[in-house]
Amino acid sequence: VILSSSLSKGAVRMSKKKTIVKKLDSIQNFGAMNILCTDKTGTLTEDKIVLEKYLNIQGEEDLRVLKHAFLNSYFQTGLKGNIDEAVIKRVTESGLQKIAEEYTKVDEVPFDFSRRRLSVILTPKGKKEPMQMMITKGAVEEVLGICTTVQEKDEVRPMTGEIKSRAKQMTKELNEGGLRVIAVCVKALKEQKSFSRKDEEKMTLIGFVGFLDPPKKSAKEEIARLNHDGIRVMVLTGDNEYVTKAICQKVDINTDKIVLGSKIDKLSDMALARLLKKTNVFAKLSPIQKARIVRVLKEQGNIVGYMGDGINDAPSLNNAEVGISVDTAVDITKETADIILLKKNLNVLT
Repeated sequence: VILSSSLSKGAVRMSKKKTIVKKLDSIQNFGAMNILCTDKTGTLTEDKIVLEKYLNIQGEEDLRVLKHAFLNSYFQTGLKGNIDEAVIKRVTESGLQKIAEEYTKVDEVPFDFSRRRLSVILTPKGKKEPMQMMITKGAVEEVLGICTTVQEKDEVRPMTGEIKSRAKQMTKELNEGGLRVIAVCVKALKEQKSFSRKDEEKMTLIGFVGFLDPPKKSAKEEIARLNHDGIRVMVLTGDNEYVTKAICQKVDINTDKIVLGSKIDKLSDMALARLLKKTNVFAKLSPIQKARIVRVLKEQGNIVGYMGDGINDAPSLNNAEVGISVDTAVDITKETADIILLKKNLNVLT
C-alpha cells in the first residue's frame, strides 16, 4: 500500500513536469537506469526536416529529381514520415504540386526495413497508349543495387562501376555535412495488374534528395548532464554512419567507433556484449537489431531505458526496462511505452 501510494504521488508530481507515467512500477526502473539508448532523429536533432538539395548524377540541381520524389511521396499511402512531409512541403512552396493531377495511381510496393525503399506505380492521364511508370525512392545503397542504367542529362546510359562510386562519394560528402540522403530511380513498365518487390529491378537512377535535420542546441548539455548523473547515452539509429557521425560529433558523443547493423548479425550474443562495453554509437540498424542490443545490454545486468517515437522503435521499447516515448509518436509506440514525455526533449527526461 505504501509503495503504491508513493509511486502514485510520484506520478502526479512527474505529470506537472510534462511527463506521463503509464506504468507505475516503471518509476523505480527509471530512477535506477544506468544506460539510455536513443534514436537520433528528434532526440538529438530538431526533428524539423527540411529538403535542402535535389541533385542529378552530375551533382547539379535538377527539378526532374524533385518532381519524381514528390510523386512518390504524394501517392504512397503508408505512414507518411517526416521525409515525405518535407518533400511535399518543398514542392508546394515551389508551386509545382499540380504535377500530381497529371497521373493516376495504379499500385504501390510499401516500405519495409529489409528493402529500405518504397515504390509507387503511376500511369499518365490522357496518354493514348497505355503506359505505367514505377518511381522508387529509398536508402542510397539499396536503390543503387537495383539500378542498371542512369539518367545523364537527356540520355540513359548503362550504370558503370565508375558512376556508382561517384554517386557514393557524392552522397558521402553530403552525409558528412549532416544531410540525410535518399536516392530516386524510375522505370517504364508494360501494363500489368499486380506488382511486387520483384519488379524493383533494372531501374534508372535519376538523382538524390538531401535533407537537413540540425542537432538540438540543448542536446549537448543534456547528454553531459546525463553522463554526469551516471547514465551512459547510446545512439541506435537506422541512418548511415556518415550522417550519424556528423550529428553525434556536434553533441559531444564519442564517434571513434561506429558499428553497423551488418556487423552485428555476424556476432554471437557474447561477442556483442563485449562490443557493447566500449561502443556507444550503432548505425544502419534494423528494428530487430535495435531490440537485440537492448536485450543483450539487459542480460549484462544493466537497467536500460530506450527512447524512441517511430514505428521501428516498438520492439526496443518492449525489450527495455523503461520504454520512453513522446506524445507526438505513432500510436503503436505510445502503446508500448511505459513513460510518455509531453515535450520531445532530453531536458524533460533529466
